[in-house]
Amino acid sequence: MTRSANINQMITRPFFKKFIQDKLEGSARKKAQKFGKYDIVEPRNVSDRRMVPSYIPKPEYADTGIPKESPEEPEIKDKYQIECMAHSCKFAKRILRELRAVVKPGITTDSLDEKVHEMIINNGAYPSPLNYKGFPKSVCTSINNVACHGIPDDRPLQDGDILNIDVTVYLNGYHGDCSEMYEVGKVDDEGKRLIDVTEICLMKAISICKPNERFCNIGNIVEKTASESGYTVLPAFGGHGIGSYFHGPPDICHYANYHENGVMKAGMTFTIEPILSQGKEEVAILEDGWTAVTLDHARTAQIEHTILITDSGCNILTRLD
Repeated sequence: MTRSANINQMITRPFFKKFIQDKLEGSARKKAQKFGKYDIVEPRNVSDRRMVPSYIPKPEYADTGIPKESPEEPEIKDKYQIECMAHSCKFAKRILRELRAVVKPGITTDSLDEKVHEMIINNGAYPSPLNYKGFPKSVCTSINNVACHGIPDDRPLQDGDILNIDVTVYLNGYHGDCSEMYEVGKVDDEGKRLIDVTEICLMKAISICKPNERFCNIGNIVEKTASESGYTVLPAFGGHGIGSYFHGPPDICHYANYHENGVMKAGMTFTIEPILSQGKEEVAILEDGWTAVTLDHARTAQIEHTILITDSGCNILTRLD
């Protein structure tokens, strides 16, 4: 789950009414995009919040919606904390792997949320997004022109959709966070290429992570790689530190920057999760307060790993061997 930046590129709700009117003009436009062939996704009906059994350990915001204060500086984790992080991260990744057999045309994102919710609580864990600052569901599902933080609803997946599923679990007192892209049915070549380049950007960024590497170089290599392939990085959303807290320092920018935000040190854990767009970088947040969509209706792709900085490089905690 991304951390949102407070920058001009994020256009908030006052713009929404005109935006949605423009978006609904002419159904033909939905099947004839300049960015490929796909449906523009619109908000649908959201079911009631799912319950978590009382015996499952919960993060502090489970009832109040208010997360605790994160550390002021990036946390250096000890051996025990790293072991807990590894368990939560691998569990989150296993969920994403199992969803591969489930994602297909006709399945609603609400049914995916139900499946993820049951998988998590059946393993004695808590779905981290649930009631985090009021988020109503247990997983984020972002389709086509939805950049991130899509709320699962009753829209059936369509042939040709590209879908990001973002899973975070709270297990043994620590959060594990990752996301993947899924092709629904037969996806056009433009959509496939967008996903491929997004993964390349992520892996190139991970490849430079090591002690004393500047955090800003993550964004520099991601934007360089994306732009060389004709894509735009959405600057409004970034990666984040993670541990017993869901979001904390360091803030990870995925766009080219030279911020003096420090260097990586062994024991730090954080996410890298670039969002690439076929079009421009501007987004709007819809009236639900969460769903981020591209203003030009371009598709986006996002892939996420949680990594640990080691003495000699880094480990991908959300990778299954």
